[in-house]
Amino acid sequence: MTTRAELRASTRRPRRLLRGVLSALVILLWLAGASFGGPLFGKIDEVSSNDRAAYLPESAPATTVQNALDDFLGSDSIPAVVVFESDAEIDDALLDRLSTALEDAMAAEGVRDEASPVLVSEDGLAAQAFVPIDSGADVGDVSAALSSGLREAVPDGVTVHITGPAGFTADLIAGFAGIDGILLLVALLAVLLILVIVYRSLLLPVIVLSTSLFALCVALLVVWWAAKFEFLLLSGQTQGILFILVIGAATDYSLLLVARFREELRSTQDRWQAVRAAWKGSVEPILASGGTVIAGLLCLLLSELKSNSTLGPVAAIGIVFAMLSALTLLPALLGVFGRAAFWPRRPRFEPQQVSEENPLEGRGLWQRLARGIRRRPRLSWISTAVVLAIAAVGVLQLDARGVPQSDLVLGASEARDGQEVLGEHFPGGSGSPVYVLVDESRMQDAADVLLADDGVDGVSVTASDSPSGSAPVTEDGVTAFGPPGTPAAEPTVVDGNVLLQGTLTDAADSPAAEQTVVDLRAELDGIGAAVGGVTATAVDTNTASIHDRNLIIPVILVVILIILMLLLRSILAPVLLILTTVLSFGTAMGVAAVLFNGVFAFPGADPAVPLFGFVFLVALGIDYNIFLMTRVREESQKHGTREGVLRGLAVTGGVITSAGLVLAATFAALSVIPILFLVQIAFIVAFGVLLDTFVVRSLLVPALSYDIGRAIWWPSKLARRTAERSAPAPDGMPR
Repeated sequence: MTTRAELRASTRRPRRLLRGVLSALVILLWLAGASFGGPLFGKIDEVSSNDRAAYLPESAPATTVQNALDDFLGSDSIPAVVVFESDAEIDDALLDRLSTALEDAMAAEGVRDEASPVLVSEDGLAAQAFVPIDSGADVGDVSAALSSGLREAVPDGVTVHITGPAGFTADLIAGFAGIDGILLLVALLAVLLILVIVYRSLLLPVIVLSTSLFALCVALLVVWWAAKFEFLLLSGQTQGILFILVIGAATDYSLLLVARFREELRSTQDRWQAVRAAWKGSVEPILASGGTVIAGLLCLLLSELKSNSTLGPVAAIGIVFAMLSALTLLPALLGVFGRAAFWPRRPRFEPQQVSEENPLEGRGLWQRLARGIRRRPRLSWISTAVVLAIAAVGVLQLDARGVPQSDLVLGASEARDGQEVLGEHFPGGSGSPVYVLVDESRMQDAADVLLADDGVDGVSVTASDSPSGSAPVTEDGVTAFGPPGTPAAEPTVVDGNVLLQGTLTDAADSPAAEQTVVDLRAELDGIGAAVGGVTATAVDTNTASIHDRNLIIPVILVVILIILMLLLRSILAPVLLILTTVLSFGTAMGVAAVLFNGVFAFPGADPAVPLFGFVFLVALGIDYNIFLMTRVREESQKHGTREGVLRGLAVTGGVITSAGLVLAATFAALSVIPILFLVQIAFIVAFGVLLDTFVVRSLLVPALSYDIGRAIWWPSKLARRTAERSAPAPDGMPR
């Protein structure tokens, strides 16, 4: 006769076999996805663009002008400004050699077959020429080949620089070149090192890191094809953030599930039951955390700037696969390896000890901190909040009005050097003119406005019958090209419009040049002219960024608040969590502003820096409060709110701290890319995450929640319990 134990054993074997087969299938599916996505790491530049004009809203004046440029200039090209600087005055013989060198260099692949004549400066010590580069070519490689060819051809005593729009684009491409290699390598090594220290294991860090890497590969597969079919715009900036976000988020979610799995292994011998219990205990906070981040990111769709609005869905896709990998691939791997994943520190099966164990007893850091909060909760949270508020005052020093294009790339820059040489010998805005699109009948009126402005050095109009493609304009109209009596040039007319070009007195990316554009727009408003060009693009970008910041930040707060209310079944707790996170963000920005100005001597910040910092810090920082408060709520239902707060802190302290270190390390890795925007975001988010992890979530939130007691759950049923089950209220505090 079959015993009950034998019957249970006979039914377990097929179930284990089925679970093993399903786990193997899940692993194979992820492996297949990663095998298709992995090779795309080296091909992202095929579907990405770093042209700032491509991300402007359609309604921006600079966009209107940009869309019309091809019709007037006759080709889809990016102008490169070649600057020659000579130790001696440039005579006719040297000018001929420079012209010949330029003509020979034009044979480089990707360079258009026509360039402007070489123009010598008034002081005779410099010369410049405009070379059109095919926008469909690799601008970085073409610029490098052009520069190399010219340097070899010019005589001693002459230096060559490639600057202008093509030069600065090449600098950006070179700055982002390390994203596929060094950024990913640094981030993965940092995460691996932290995981080895946390787990003191050899296999488990590899399992967790594989989960993150597979999520990134599959996310990249989806994003790459979406960009290929032009459903999404992808830039180097977006690409870098996607890499870091997926690795950091997937690792954080994995840490949470692994911690629950380790807990369950101490209570049950069956590894599959432990996986199931860990999954059930982790799925709600992981989904809530990921959902919060996704909701915050999708709020960027409200942005006028395409660089912001496209980051939202791209990053959201990454978070989706980070959650999926943590909830499918990781459980499958843990089920296959079981306790062996933790070797050589395998969790022991000790249910008796677990049942008698009190997480508040012991000499560990989190146990001592919990007991300290129990003794002085009000002093703890008030003193912490005051210190954070004082540090947040530094945000008043933040200069986020935009930075010159020449300062976007940190370190050496040929384009920046060339811009400085150009400014010494020519009008500062040479090579990056301001374009004015105006009705043919109002051309002279628009030209007069330009000529009357001190910020404009000269004006010309696009003319197809001109050797240089343009003709100068004076107060008397279009001038002749040759000797007196030569017929005046006929301006190119497209759809009844002409294109004026104004050479700016100041460098095109300077505040003075931007003010000139603002003034010109005000004066040309009555004429119906649209002002565009490099400087106008920067002005419109900054304006749109400020609009986005003021609109999106409040929307994100409301969306996250609603999600927290649904998750915690409370109103008061979510409001307090949002307030503490905003305080943490203010502190991070305040400290960053002081360091940016006083230590790093940055030239300022892009208006999008506070917005991106807010999105990542609030959306990601709230994760740790979600991890903490979902566990606190679980413990509160068993032990009462105050005891639940302390138990939740003690139990989650280690895993949340590890998660915070991982996320901070991954974002800090962004600083290896020499792009000012990414370096600033790297510092703000890394510092802010550490602040959330070690101060806000560890001290401020638990102490405040303990002080308030069960009322923290108002108006849910948990707030209406007649008495706390344990943990007496501090002296003088009402229940």
